[in-house]
Amino acid sequence: MTFELTKDYLDHLQSAIDAGDDTLLRSEMEELFPADISGILYELDPEPARYLLGLLDRAIGAEILANLDPNDRPRLLKAFSSEELAPFINLMDSDDAVDLLNEQAIQVREEVIGLLEDREQARFILDLLHYEDGVAGSLMQKELIKINVNLTVNACIEEIRQQAENVENVYAVYVIDDNGKLLGLVSLKKIVLARKTAKIADIYDDDVVYVETYRPVAEVAEVMQKYDLDAIPVVNVQQRLLGRITIDDVVDVITEQAEEDIQVISGLSGEVEEDDTIWQRSKVQLPWLVAGAVGSLLAATVINGFQSELGKIAALAAFIPIIGSTGGNVGIQTSSLILQSLTDTSGLSTTLGRRLIRTLLVAIINGLVVGLIAGAYTFIIGEPRLFFVIASSLLAVVLLASFMGTVTPLLLNRIGINPAVASGPFITTANDLIGIGVYFMIAQWLLAEV
Repeated sequence: MTFELTKDYLDHLQSAIDAGDDTLLRSEMEELFPADISGILYELDPEPARYLLGLLDRAIGAEILANLDPNDRPRLLKAFSSEELAPFINLMDSDDAVDLLNEQAIQVREEVIGLLEDREQARFILDLLHYEDGVAGSLMQKELIKINVNLTVNACIEEIRQQAENVENVYAVYVIDDNGKLLGLVSLKKIVLARKTAKIADIYDDDVVYVETYRPVAEVAEVMQKYDLDAIPVVNVQQRLLGRITIDDVVDVITEQAEEDIQVISGLSGEVEEDDTIWQRSKVQLPWLVAGAVGSLLAATVINGFQSELGKIAALAAFIPIIGSTGGNVGIQTSSLILQSLTDTSGLSTTLGRRLIRTLLVAIINGLVVGLIAGAYTFIIGEPRLFFVIASSLLAVVLLASFMGTVTPLLLNRIGINPAVASGPFITTANDLIGIGVYFMIAQWLLAEV
């Protein structure tokens, strides 16, 4: 049964916390999944959240803290002392522990590391802390199972039993040489089916996909998607095995990238959170809104320059919205496809000429269909003389918008500007100006005798 957090239930828990009813709180938490408890913590103030976490099993508490939203976690953890935080850090995967500690003040970070009972965990954390955000080293965890290539299967099984105690998910067993260099991997299936006296050297697979510590996380995500991997080993420049990156961390990266792309394509100049102040939310929306308003004012100036045509045939004004919206929609659709192709570097690149030809053919079909539909509407409103004006204008606008949607992100990418940020607002504004200008020029030409 799915848990639903209600205000009444939250008030019920808050009353139990205020009363110090530990028995009731433990009973309530035992019925919930860690993800459900996380939802409760988001709604509590730091002190009640600390109290509630203190009643949970340490392993469950560590799992909850590791999976809390990084944007909200610092608020909750400010009520914890270093002594209270260290036992949870002790039970986390090293990569999750580093992520959490990087959110804390340097003093707290050093105090917690010094208080860790598991000194191997402390060493893992110190190894990972020096990697910059955005590279594979910052995403990897040190916990994995590695065996020497010279071991027998029987000795390998014993080694796995010892190492697996600290590894949450065993996706593969990595094979190394005497110097710690990654040679390959061997599946658990092969180990189970092989003779106990067989050598690992005879059964391991040397065709292994790996990434170096300095590789961007976006590249790591792309490699894991391409080869459908649950985990990928991480090596240094000497090919020594240092750690692994698991699929759950890559999913987080992909989700963050998707959220960022949605925000920038929507015309937001920065990250927006639900609990941001009014000024913070306004600040990230305002730049592109101002740019859009300036573009609209320029479009109004273009329309004002064709007052004589509007004076002759007032019905021309009725079709201005469809000209603008069609151009904007086509431009955004086309640029979205181009942006998608730019992010996919796994295949062969398509030349600009080929992209333009394909875009032109699609635009001709779309423009003819939309133009004929809108042109037919001129008969319905009793203005058949506008048929060729509207049909040809929409065809021209679709062609121009498709061209702009193709060329703009490619040019921005070529000159080093993030096309996801600038393409949407730029294309929309440009299409408004060009589309309306083309519309009135065609009207002026075709209706010259009026």
